[in-house]
Amino acid sequence: MESRVHLGRVWGIPIGLHTSWFIIFFLITFSLAVGYFPEEYEDLSRAAAWVLGGVTSLLFFGSVLVHELAHAWVALRNRIPVRGITLFIFGGVAQIEREPPTAGAEFRIAIAGPIASLTLAGLFYLLYQIDQPIIYLAAPSIYLARINLLLGLFNMIPGFPLDGGRVLRAVIWRFTGDLRRSTRLAGGVGQLVAFGFMGWGAILLLNGMLFNGLWIMFIGWFLQNAATSVIHQSAIQEALQGVPVSQIMNRECVLIPREQSLRELVENRILREGERCFMVGSNDRMDGMLTLRDVAAVPQVRWDDLTAGEVMIPWSKLTRVSPRTELLDALRIMDQQNIAQIPVVEHNQLVGVLTREQILRYINLRSQLGV
Repeated sequence: MESRVHLGRVWGIPIGLHTSWFIIFFLITFSLAVGYFPEEYEDLSRAAAWVLGGVTSLLFFGSVLVHELAHAWVALRNRIPVRGITLFIFGGVAQIEREPPTAGAEFRIAIAGPIASLTLAGLFYLLYQIDQPIIYLAAPSIYLARINLLLGLFNMIPGFPLDGGRVLRAVIWRFTGDLRRSTRLAGGVGQLVAFGFMGWGAILLLNGMLFNGLWIMFIGWFLQNAATSVIHQSAIQEALQGVPVSQIMNRECVLIPREQSLRELVENRILREGERCFMVGSNDRMDGMLTLRDVAAVPQVRWDDLTAGEVMIPWSKLTRVSPRTELLDALRIMDQQNIAQIPVVEHNQLVGVLTREQILRYINLRSQLGV
């Protein structure tokens, strides 16, 4: 869930918008301006309804951001890094970099969002009690009170990965002491909840409520995919945990000289041999690493002019792991750094290279063997 529009940082956490956010922002603004406000407040002009629709929609997504910031704040309090917060078509997501260390931490992080939404519902309702005589303030106040109440209650549905599903996982984890088992159980409940949403949407469709039915089915489809992804991720984590990098790394690293031109490298190594990662240097000195992505970032008209040494990532700037690093930790590092391969170093000497492709091959082989 990568942000396409960056809004800034809060507590050092990048805040951004996914492209799908603009779709839901327009739909909510449209429904408020054309449907909700004209029906609730007949004296509103069309222009005023549109202005209120846009402002209320922005305040709604501000409420979603507060919900996600509550998750992030508790995660930071538990010393868990947060990569970013992204607003998208279904609301928002705080990208927490690793699993909570305890069931208690999981519970606190999960419950923080719904508490924030319910608190906002109460605050907007109190504001409505004050500004009732002023229609331009009362209209968004009562709507935001209702929508935050719904947001808080909806997220407490025990369907992983909703907040309620994470609370359920924390409770199961507390009693079983097994994070992987609790994730699978909570994910299974999440799938049942998702199918329930899809069934509800189908019933609405049969009763002629086309838009509502499709939207509910779409939410169910999203939850089902998310729950299935969580279950698969848990299985992958279980497969990789305890397995050292040395077990699957490539010990025969392709070594190329600094002076080799990119054109020669592409034609003789990449296209002909299918190689994607190269160490740059000599037998007694390692200068850096060059990947397919680094080469692709260079305009083709410059392939004859530039050499591997000029494009490579210097050795001093490379992220590295040791042969004893667990595959799960190595994959997490690669994900955080957004890289597809990582050098394996021992006593400051290169002993191999680990790639995402090797990890995927290892997982597939285990799956085929039924391990």
